[in-house]
Amino acid sequence: MDYTDILEKLVLGDLLEYQIDPQKDPEDAFAFQQSLRNYGKNKKITGRAGRGGVITYTSIENKPKY
Repeated sequence: MDYTDILEKLVLGDLLEYQIDPQKDPEDAFAFQQSLRNYGKNKKITGRAGRGGVITYTSIENKPKY
């Protein structure tokens, strides 16, 4: 899966957050993490782990357009 579109939407504020559960799908979580590392604007996205291991990614500017 190509996560570039999701990452771009987070940075632009078109998407408020993106959640991923590494316990349910560890391969998908690892692929997203690698895409984030390779993304040119990765410093503009932050991830926060919640209870149960679900990670919520948001833009550090968090300026939604809607």
